[in-house]
Formats: sequence, C-alpha cells, structure tokens
Amino acid sequence: MSDREARVVAQVDKKLFLGGNWRDASSGATFEVEDPSTRKVLCDVADAGREDAMEALDAAARAQPGWARVAPRERGEILHRSFELLMERQEELAVLMTLEMGKPLAEARGEIAYAAEFFRWFSEEAVRIEGGFATSPDGKSRFLIMRQPVGPCMLITPWNFPMAMGTRKIGPAIASGCTMILKPAHQTPLSALALAGILTEAGLPEGVLSVLPTSDPGAITGPLLADGRIRKLSFTGSTAVGRKLLEQSAPQVLRTSMELGGNAPFLVFDDADMDAAVDGAMLAKMRNIGEACTAANRIYAQSGIAEEFSRRLSERMGALRLGRGLDDGADVGPLIDDKARDKVQGLVDDAVRRGARVLVGGGPGDGPGHFYQPTVLADVPFAAELSNTEIFGPVAPVLTFETEEEAVRAANDTEFGLVSYLYTQDLNRAMRVSEALETGMVGLNQGVVSNPAAPFGGVKHSGLGREGGRVGIDEFLDTKYVGIGGLV
Repeated sequence: MSDREARVVAQVDKKLFLGGNWRDASSGATFEVEDPSTRKVLCDVADAGREDAMEALDAAARAQPGWARVAPRERGEILHRSFELLMERQEELAVLMTLEMGKPLAEARGEIAYAAEFFRWFSEEAVRIEGGFATSPDGKSRFLIMRQPVGPCMLITPWNFPMAMGTRKIGPAIASGCTMILKPAHQTPLSALALAGILTEAGLPEGVLSVLPTSDPGAITGPLLADGRIRKLSFTGSTAVGRKLLEQSAPQVLRTSMELGGNAPFLVFDDADMDAAVDGAMLAKMRNIGEACTAANRIYAQSGIAEEFSRRLSERMGALRLGRGLDDGADVGPLIDDKARDKVQGLVDDAVRRGARVLVGGGPGDGPGHFYQPTVLADVPFAAELSNTEIFGPVAPVLTFETEEEAVRAANDTEFGLVSYLYTQDLNRAMRVSEALETGMVGLNQGVVSNPAAPFGGVKHSGLGREGGRVGIDEFLDTKYVGIGGLV
C-alpha cells in the first residue's frame, strides 16, 4: 500500500460499532480484509459473534421507544448532515472502497455520490410521513390512520456496492424512526464502519445503529431472526441466501424486503439508435465490473443488426484496460475473489463448448489479482448455462432473435425478474414490450435504472418490496387504524 492508501485505511475504526460505541468482539476474534487487486491483506477487523449480536439487539430494543419519538425534522437533519459529510469525504471514501472491493476509483467516487443521495432523499421524506382521517360510511365513527416505525431492523448488505446498499437501507430506517443492526459483507466491512463513524458525527443517538462485521454470518443472523424483538429484515444478495432468510423469518412472521438476484435481458431491435444501444450496453454490462444484479446478463440483438452490434460492442470491450482500481487509466478492476473468477471462466467455457464464439477476451487477466478480461461471446445458444445464471462478471453474451414476440418470450424465460433493458425508436413497440416484460424495472433506451428517487426492486425470484423513491420508506412503517366512536 502507498502512504495515502495506508492513511485512508488507518482512519477507519476496525472494531465493532455496538450500540453507539466502538469495542472489540466478545471473543477477541478478528478476520482479514483483502485487496482483491493484489491479494494482500489491508487490515484485520473485529469478528462479531452471537454474544455481540444479542448485545446489539438489546441496545436497539432499548433505544427504539425514544428514537421513535424524535421529531421527524430532527431525524431528517441527521440524514442531511450525513449526506454533506459523505460528499465532503468523497475522495477518501472512494479510495477506501476501491481498496476493499476493487472497482475503479472513478466508479467508487460515483458510488459515494449515489450513496449520499439516499440520505438526502430520505432526509426530505422524513417530514412527509402521512396518515389519514375519514368518516365511516354509516357516519357513526371516524377513521384515524397512523404511520409508525416498524421497530428494530436487521439490515444485510452485499459486497458489490458496500456504501450505497448501506445508505439505501439506513436512510429510510432513520427517516421512519427505526433502530438498526447492520451486517455488512465480510469482504467489504470498511465502508460500513466508515459510514457508522459519519452517522455518529452527524448526531445519530447512541443505540440507534450497530454495525457487526463477521466472518460467520449464520452466528449472527440466526439468533437475531429468531428473537421476537427484531421486526424487520432488509436483505440484498443472492436468491439462494434470500430463500434461507425467508425461511428463518417465517416463525416470527417478520416483515421482509428482499432485493435478490437478476438475469437481465438487454433487447436491441433493428430500429434502435445503434450508437445509443452500444453505449447503453456498455453501461448495463460493465457498471461495477459486471458485478451487479442489474447487469445486462443476456444481450438479445435482432438478427438484421446482430453482427454489427456484436462487432461494435467487441471493439468497445476490447479497448478497456484491466488494472488496479487506483491505477491511472484503469477501466476494469478485479473480481471480488478467485471463486467469482472461476465461476465466470466456467460459464464462458460451457458456452464455447456449446458453440459460442469468443469475439474478445475469454480468459483471466494477468497479475496477482482476481482479474478477468472483458469478454464478448457471439452465437451463444439459449441452452448455455450463462443464459440462465447470473454471470456477475465482465462477460457479454450476444444472442439473436427474429421477432418481437420471440424477444419477449426469451426475455421472460427465467425465474428472475429484476430489470430489463430495451432499445427501440418505435414508441408503440417501446410501450408494448415494456408492459410485456416481467421485471420490476425497465430501462427504455437507457443502460442505468438505479436512482434514489425511483422505486428499486424486482418480481418473481428477484425479490419482495421496493427500495428508494416515495415508496421506499413504506417498508419501514406500520399502518395503525384507530376507530373513533360516539362522534355522531
């Protein structure tokens, strides 16, 4: 590490943030955090266990009644101060994220700005929590509708967007008056710990938030979900893990929000603006090195333009430069670990065995890190495994279609339903296809759909609930009805 990198890592407290205080794990255990571009250890972080989790829950339960009574404006001001601090420290936080996750520094800067926007958005939503009042149909009573915080929440975030997935969950929880326990991914705990420090500096009261890094998620999630004091689970991660968490949540009938896996189709019709479609495909495929649930996983080009589209996409992908995210000129950083790289290579090998052609890339990158070359595959058969599996890497498989009906059928032929992308200049087709696609979001002539002001989430096996937008805070609020009699 350079002196600058060492300073950035040193500024982050490596202990547990438990009920508003920094302390070692009860067991004294720690685990290593690795730089995926070099495989070198960045630092050791406290390793939380069951005892720590229950102590954090005790703190959240104690703090909940008082925190729920805090004025909405005050909760909003805490979020707005946190937004300002995130933007003031954008550069050092971006360096920290690149070190632990690997994404290029420019993308890390973008994520910090994106993450901060969730705090700004929900700082404004905190004062707009509304109920209702009505007269009963028979006129004999009145209906008073209240919106109240759900209560202590468990928040589980992934490694691919280590800051933004935290603020997307913490923002509405704070705005609604819920206390929280955040479990970040063990690969990327430093961003979450830095965020805890910022929230404390912004005035978040003691006990409202705990951050528990751990190398053994089951030791924390199981006991917490089994305890009746947790009233809400918000999880972002794989569908397989989401299913297990839903099973664990069932006995306590917990409210759950699940942002799970994706298998995003990217449809390019023959009347599309080719320049815009290629630009959009690069964004949809290569954002975050392809390690995103919203990444274009299956690119369908209409047969008449498939060859030109594949050629132009290959030229753009082949021009990208692999490198450590902090290096000047690096466009594509490493994957998170060797397991991820091996998975991507296995999917490419399977597609080639089934007849796909490698137009560019197709193998690991050089160097000690977990690098994989930006790759474009043509003539990919529908039976290829990568057509049915979330790739989570810089591989763009191009499949072809003849008709609109065939494209929609192929796009919907998956258990997932997070996002679809669609490029066409025909307004009628745009509306027909957008309505027919079985996904929670559609990018129409744009390659990025994520926005704090819009509802993010999927259907089918891609999840439950929505994050962001005006509806994002609803996931953290209960509705209470008070019937008032004797007013005739």
